[in-house]
Amino acid sequence: MPTQQSLTYDAFVRLATADPAVVGLVLTGSRAHDGMAGEHSDHDLYVVLADGAATGLRRFAGHRTPLLDLVVVTLAEFRAAGMPGFERYALARGRIVLDRLDGGIADMLAAKALLGAEEAFRTADERLDAYANCLYRSVKNDRDGEALAARLDATDSLGPLLEVLFALDRRPRPYNRYLRWELARHPLLGWDTGALLRAVDRIAASGEVPVQRRLFARVEAAARRQGHGAVLDAWGEDLRLMRPR
Repeated sequence: MPTQQSLTYDAFVRLATADPAVVGLVLTGSRAHDGMAGEHSDHDLYVVLADGAATGLRRFAGHRTPLLDLVVVTLAEFRAAGMPGFERYALARGRIVLDRLDGGIADMLAAKALLGAEEAFRTADERLDAYANCLYRSVKNDRDGEALAARLDATDSLGPLLEVLFALDRRPRPYNRYLRWELARHPLLGWDTGALLRAVDRIAASGEVPVQRRLFARVEAAARRQGHGAVLDAWGEDLRLMRPR
């Protein structure tokens, strides 16, 4: 039996599969995204235990080496993971290694991949206001000759911008590492992936105000179509500074 420090992914999967307390194994991270694993990629694995089950595998909770990261959780904890939480996207794109619940693990991952209607609307509302705030500050700072502040605010706007776009599509925002991967395989409805990524890249690189304004015009139209006009209208005359000239 290898030591914990030398334990490999394959060896642990064999160990976990032989334990009846394990009801699911879910691989996340780069190895769950086709084509994203590199020479430094480890295996990130959720180990799902039946609620109340007795098992020696609990000793692996918090196990982390350059080879293998393990998250050992009960079924109840796994069902709640990412709902909400930072790990939601990772689980939404998780790869099932073992599902002893006749598709129950798959159903939980599917639920994490789709925001509920109320959750999506609330998230889009909140993050749309945050996006507008950063955009307004960027454009105002550019107008006032504060170039560094303008670029920093432009960069700050991109996080809430992406959260808005994915919430409008009822999906969790991907981690930055997987943004291109996600959009290439699952484009946002109504958006040209190449054009969106080019705009985001230019804003991150230089904070160009005309690019920010053109992108905002697209976001404003999409947000209003889905009922978020009140958030935008609350900005009043300041919207004129954000819109294309």
